[in-house]
Amino acid sequence: MPVLNRIAALAPEMTEWRRALHRRPELGFACHETAAFVAARLREFGVDELHEGIAQTGIVAIIKGQGAGPTIGLRADMDALPITEITGAPHASEVPGRMHACGHDGHTTMLLGAAKYLCETRNFAGRVALIFQPAEEAGGGAGVMVAEGIFDRFGITQVYGIHNSPNQPEGSFATCPGPLMAAVDTFEIHLQGRGGHGAMPHETADPVVAAVGMVAAIQTIVSRNHRALDDLVVSVTQIHTGSADNIVPDTAYICGTVRSFDPAVKAMVMRRMAQIVAGQAAAYDVTARLDYTEGYPATVNDPASTAFAAAVAAEVAGETGVNATADREMGAEDFSYMLQARPGAYLFLGQGPGAGLHHPAYDFNDAVAPVGASFFARLVERAQPVR
Repeated sequence: MPVLNRIAALAPEMTEWRRALHRRPELGFACHETAAFVAARLREFGVDELHEGIAQTGIVAIIKGQGAGPTIGLRADMDALPITEITGAPHASEVPGRMHACGHDGHTTMLLGAAKYLCETRNFAGRVALIFQPAEEAGGGAGVMVAEGIFDRFGITQVYGIHNSPNQPEGSFATCPGPLMAAVDTFEIHLQGRGGHGAMPHETADPVVAAVGMVAAIQTIVSRNHRALDDLVVSVTQIHTGSADNIVPDTAYICGTVRSFDPAVKAMVMRRMAQIVAGQAAAYDVTARLDYTEGYPATVNDPASTAFAAAVAAEVAGETGVNATADREMGAEDFSYMLQARPGAYLFLGQGPGAGLHHPAYDFNDAVAPVGASFFARLVERAQPVR
């Protein structure tokens, strides 16, 4: 894979950065130490502008090229997960109960590698906006940065991002035009019945059987209420109730997730779930409250931007190393907010065999960091060539 020579030479330094970040994971918007590390590197590289404290700990850095031109945005997320690491690696997390189990340490490193190269070469017109974002895993940091006006403030006209992909061939790229990742919503159902002795159920209003009936009915949303060719997942993931074998409890709790691409499909799910909860509650003589929370929207790639990004990826990984018509998936990503604000594309970068994302044995493959950094750098040089 033709990684840019200068970035290939940075590989040992990039590995050091990544492992330093891996040792000190931070959650949500509280990426203070990570942001300080990133800002220090960017100052060393000589970025032209450094804007800190966006979305609490986010950073936007500007690198100026040669002559006038637009501003292209490149994004990396910085936050980790509340998971206890079991890799046993020398660079394993030093913070109990936290680890970089999704590779955001690698994403940050790839963008830093591209930043150093672009500061040295400046072989592009216009400007580059380097976006280092907190709170991808929870909190929608991308949406907060958009709401705080980074696209208008810095004149960003298009935006691109990468996510590592375990068990995809090392150094390969995958993406597709249009919807790439699903919208994610959460539902909670709180049931209130009337408890009593298990030997005298006729004196109770049993929330346990109501919960069971409700869960079974919710499954019919996918099987009977939506067109089979429209992607939709409705998963009940928790049921909590009861405390003893001979007591009918007063309450029950159900929660789960909904994944969809089409807003009309989501609206149908919300309508049917409300009807099912109300109807089942009446059938079992309990009361129930549905709390439906809309989360990240679907991640939708701009077709022209995706074709361009795939062509650039092929320069780095070779024609056979790029799948530009990959299947969309039901995972979610808050980069969706940035793609709602500006055209752009999101790509997956294969990191070879290993534990999956959000697994306590996961570790980012340092060998692919120069590949991602080269992609970012070539993307800028191809999008905004010097005239």
